[in-house]
Amino acid sequence: MTTVEIWRSLDEIPKGLSSVVTIGNFDGMHEGHRKVISAAVTDARAMKVQAIACTFDPHPRQVHNPDSPLKLISPLRDRLDAMAAAGLNATFVIHYDESVYTLTPREFVEKYVVDALGAAEVVVGKDFRFGRNNSGDLETLSALGEEFGFTVTSVDDVTAPEGRRWSSSWVRQLLEEGDVSGAARVLGHLHRIRGTVEHGYKRGRELGFPTANLCNDIEGVVPGDGVYAGWLVRHIGESGAAEFLPAAISVGTNPQFDGEVRTVEAHVLGRSDLNLYGENVSIMFVSRIRPMESFESLDALLSQMDEDLRISAYVLGVGVPTRVDPKAVTAR
Repeated sequence: MTTVEIWRSLDEIPKGLSSVVTIGNFDGMHEGHRKVISAAVTDARAMKVQAIACTFDPHPRQVHNPDSPLKLISPLRDRLDAMAAAGLNATFVIHYDESVYTLTPREFVEKYVVDALGAAEVVVGKDFRFGRNNSGDLETLSALGEEFGFTVTSVDDVTAPEGRRWSSSWVRQLLEEGDVSGAARVLGHLHRIRGTVEHGYKRGRELGFPTANLCNDIEGVVPGDGVYAGWLVRHIGESGAAEFLPAAISVGTNPQFDGEVRTVEAHVLGRSDLNLYGENVSIMFVSRIRPMESFESLDALLSQMDEDLRISAYVLGVGVPTRVDPKAVTAR
């Protein structure tokens, strides 16, 4: 298997490269992003040069709008995995700070695209902007290409059948509405978040539905409040191996018990033997089952939770579980 290199500084980049370069934030790696990267990879293979993507960390909007920071759809590591899967030879993660955003378009191209990466071609989307105050556009890039000896290819937007342009902002809107299946259609893959499992109030355990709770420092956009079918993913070692566990997932403040803190709680269907405290896990969202609501009695809540398990099992294609015996829960 070919190793995809990740470079985080100019010093890490090999000398004498010849490449096809694509540049973007690629947050969420939706279908539009894949089309751009695929074009770069195809051209690089034809030219027998390296296919290299440049992306930025932190996201420029997080730097320029610190009072209302953008919540990234995907953590950087997940974005890099998705970019690698698209066929790249390497990704250059440019640390986005004043030394980058004050560069003129010409300075940016000369420093990164020409001198560092040896671009024979640059492939970007039609709305590409770059350089100080986003003053550079496709016309600017093409003029610089003529000066420095690389060609420029612009890739048309990808649009949905209903005519809307594929975009990260559309994905964020769908997730805010709780439409995780719609978000998956735009992304081309299931949306997921990451976080470390914390101790909660253990109410679910007492009711026969023990949960893995994520609350603080969650990476990725948490969908709107509601109950979802999905997967809890355990990451095994450094090899990239993972264990996918079917789950019913609750997002919200738990109004039944007058909760105030918004959490993500995942009940692995039918399992009482898991001890996940302290583990960094991923939660992947498949389908929204229902909105978050409060019930008139505990029995009514339990009845609905039983139904949530049945629907989740049906959606995920696994056996229908029952509540677990609270005494059988091994995690403490």
